[in-house]
Amino acid sequence: MHPDVAPLVEAGRISEEVGTRLSQLAPGQYCLHKSWGAGKVIDWDIRSGKITIDFEKNEDQTMGLQLAIAKTEVLAQDHFRAQKLEAMEALRELSVSDPVELVRRTLNSNGGTMKIDQLERELIGSVVPEENYKKWWDGAKKLLRASRAAVVPTKRTEPLVLRDENVSPTDSLLQDFDAARDFKTKARALEAIIKDFKHFKGNVEAQEAINQSIDDSVRKGMKLHLGQALDLLVGRDELMAISDDLELDASALRVSDVIANEGAKIGAELGSLPAARQRMVFEAYPAAFGGTWVKELLAIFDVVGPRGLAEIAKLLIEKDEETELYTYLRRHIGGRILGADSLLWVCRERKKSSEPVFDVEVGNAILSLLERDVMDDGPRKSSRLQSYFMEERTLIPDLLEKSDVNEARSFARKLHQSQIFAELDRKSLMARVIKACPATQELVNSDGAEKKDDGVISSWDSITKRKSDLEDLITNQIPQNREDIKIARSYGDLRENAEYHMAKDYQKVLMRRQADIEISLSSVQGTDFSGVKTDVINIGNIVHFEGGVTYTVLGAWDSDTDNNVISYLSELGNSMLGLKVGDSVKVQSVEMTIAKIEAYNKD
Repeated sequence: MHPDVAPLVEAGRISEEVGTRLSQLAPGQYCLHKSWGAGKVIDWDIRSGKITIDFEKNEDQTMGLQLAIAKTEVLAQDHFRAQKLEAMEALRELSVSDPVELVRRTLNSNGGTMKIDQLERELIGSVVPEENYKKWWDGAKKLLRASRAAVVPTKRTEPLVLRDENVSPTDSLLQDFDAARDFKTKARALEAIIKDFKHFKGNVEAQEAINQSIDDSVRKGMKLHLGQALDLLVGRDELMAISDDLELDASALRVSDVIANEGAKIGAELGSLPAARQRMVFEAYPAAFGGTWVKELLAIFDVVGPRGLAEIAKLLIEKDEETELYTYLRRHIGGRILGADSLLWVCRERKKSSEPVFDVEVGNAILSLLERDVMDDGPRKSSRLQSYFMEERTLIPDLLEKSDVNEARSFARKLHQSQIFAELDRKSLMARVIKACPATQELVNSDGAEKKDDGVISSWDSITKRKSDLEDLITNQIPQNREDIKIARSYGDLRENAEYHMAKDYQKVLMRRQADIEISLSSVQGTDFSGVKTDVINIGNIVHFEGGVTYTVLGAWDSDTDNNVISYLSELGNSMLGLKVGDSVKVQSVEMTIAKIEAYNKD
């Protein structure tokens, strides 16, 4: 008891309990206020009942002694919050030199356990600068797991728990493994056991317990978390490979069992696994499917993601099954059904594994896929492929290296007409095509800019009508189709949803119609057909035939067959151009002679 307080207790002026509590607020002691944070007692005046405390959020605060007793809690001198008042610079240095010790001290002062957000409140801004905290904590977590000083949770809602320093490494590893309640945490705990397996050598009982726990967990949760369950099983197999004591029981669940039972569902579940783990799953296919294992493995090639498909290709080539691989790739490239990840792999491996199937057809497949992806609703799936196509400057020359002139022109025309790329990007891509195959120069003019198609000729009225059609598409039909897709999607399972598929198909029709109209409007030449000569048949002439039959030859979009108005692009219209009075032409299989040519617009 403080010497200034003891006489008051001895005289009976305050109780021993109050005296003890008052002594805890003596100058130099530490306390905690709910609103003002930690504080250090600077001075007191027992006779007047006043006390002065320097709080974190309220320095030099004078309070009544009774109020201070009621509103504060005791803080031990070695408590982390007391250290923040006395030795903040030392704590900041510790955060850099030994993050594990800093976290250990913080946990020790809070009963050995804290939620992540509680830890953040203690450290952010005071000990660790706010802008550096995320990076600092990511590094601290790795060090904590490696040191095994604390149990680091995978979720923010779970506590960070300080370990008992007397617990052996074996027990701490087992504690983490047994405490794991989900596949991811259990897989991480298993990885730690494999990494420090020296602690388990000869401990058959512990190894068998781990093995049995994995088997039980996978059987219970496999249907809901197939990929993570496979990850855990593969980890079990890695443990078996380094153990001299474990033997897999005949009744134990194997990776091949899961593959055989789940079939094609496996592919979509493996994307989150590391490449090495995926490889181990793929290596189990022969055991799962016997003679049909290659077919089954190729069935998931296009859905396993970039890491997985690369591992499948490597495995098939190593197993001398590349013929099947290349047959699969050629068929899917030619059918324009190979996915973005697979096409990206084909491009990246064009000088290595995919060389036998890499040609201009790959380029055509890429353009087709990019167009489909733009038209489909939902997130873009081909953005990485599109970026690679634009940024890899040697790709187009490589695509065209083995192509003939007609194939190169066809690819160039498809690229030239594509609506996928911004104008400058398209020009840059076309320049690469021309450099690789000069015969495609016809698509551009002499200065390297894209040649403007002379386009078609049509009346201003028809052009106005076509613009109106485009406006209706953009403002009415396409938005309505989007709503139809949303409504159809809400009906459920898309695989059996006929309304959804009909709406999606119609969306493609609308988008293609929009693109076609926009392209045609960009190159059309409007006219009112004034000043047209009549010495020979031109666009904008009325042609009178012997026998009284009359045809009017107008623009590409001006046809009116009920009134014998025909487009100059029609078979009959095109055959009449350049003819003069007295010439003959076949009209509906009848030879007819031109009697007179006059102007449509006589103004």
